[in-house]
Amino acid sequence: MSSWDGNWASFAREAEMAARERLDETDRIAERNQWKVIKAFQKSRVSDFHFNSSTGYGYNDRGREVLDEVYADVFGAEAALVRPHFVSGTHTIGIALFGALRPGDEIVFVTGKPYDTLHKVLGKPGDGTGSLADWGVGFTFVPLLADGGIDWEGVKAAVTPRTKLFALQRSRGYDWRPSFTIDQIEAMVGKLRSLKEDAIIFADNCYGEFTEEREPTDVGVDLIAGSLIKNPGGGIAASGGYIAGRKELVELAAYRLTAPGIGGEVGAMLGTTRSIFQGLYLAPLLVGQAVKGSIFAASAFERLGFETHPRQNDPRTDLIQAIRFRSADHLITFVQAIQRAAAVDSHVVPEPWDMPGYENPVIMAAGTFIQGGSLELSADAPIREPYIAFMQGGLTYGHVKLAVRQVIEDMQRKNLL
Repeated sequence: MSSWDGNWASFAREAEMAARERLDETDRIAERNQWKVIKAFQKSRVSDFHFNSSTGYGYNDRGREVLDEVYADVFGAEAALVRPHFVSGTHTIGIALFGALRPGDEIVFVTGKPYDTLHKVLGKPGDGTGSLADWGVGFTFVPLLADGGIDWEGVKAAVTPRTKLFALQRSRGYDWRPSFTIDQIEAMVGKLRSLKEDAIIFADNCYGEFTEEREPTDVGVDLIAGSLIKNPGGGIAASGGYIAGRKELVELAAYRLTAPGIGGEVGAMLGTTRSIFQGLYLAPLLVGQAVKGSIFAASAFERLGFETHPRQNDPRTDLIQAIRFRSADHLITFVQAIQRAAAVDSHVVPEPWDMPGYENPVIMAAGTFIQGGSLELSADAPIREPYIAFMQGGLTYGHVKLAVRQVIEDMQRKNLL
């Protein structure tokens, strides 16, 4: 561990040297994922006329159809549904679940409680909101073990004749635990099939795309969902989400997005097709930049005596870097400094507030070109003990390094180091 003596160049060099092996590996993963995406474009013969806009019903929008083909190929899936009409990752996941499930079915959440914003989608029986519970879909959360592993005895006990879907969350969310690697997800799939072979296996893939060379659908997961303003949008897609997996499940999701009998056959793209294609093309590189930024942040804050998760040389399978602080002052200073380092809205001072969908006041730094764009550098934290900040994104590695420097300088000025 080292202390901050005001010499940024020396401090940053030391942090990078300590994490060099992991930084180099991230570059290799980004390169291989770039090749995979380009090959998918070539296979579908993507051309500039596919970028043309559509209006009204959007019948016979060949660009939209090829976009679905490319996403399916990249994610090792039978089919995909990629649309700007998905308003968030939560909306996209909700569409996938509502499409696959029917009244009387049950979900078993294998990886504990899902991310906070999904709780109201699950709902409570009779809540009158049209939640899954309101429609008669039950669910069980199986808490993770103390070491972050799956409680397989708990999962086995949770399975009933009504169990229709096993749900996995790849990312850590607001938990101090490891995210799940693709190798781990592959092992989960085998065990879940042995418990109930015909159950659907669904994975929330948010924050995980392109952080490894394979995706959950490459290893047997039936259905995945994610947001285009996170990893696969490449910092360019202005909105949207994707669902990929087994063809019949993607079709059911399309019926839920539009209407039965219509599904994915309509939906004007309104000039978004080019940016979604180009965002996907750039995504492997920019995800790699964000992951490198997280590795650097972990190395820097470990040198200042803070706990980080993952640590500087741990494997990475999502964008999120968690840092545990000693007080609310540390937490708030961290998030405000991330905002101060932004290219957009650097003059804005974030304050904790009761954000819709969250159970505690949240402070959020979001100086982004795309509102809520989580591939761009951002940070948020619920104001609750333990005081953990969650940093994600960074379209360039250099920007993340600048933000880390801003945090350190602000904390020193406030006598928090």
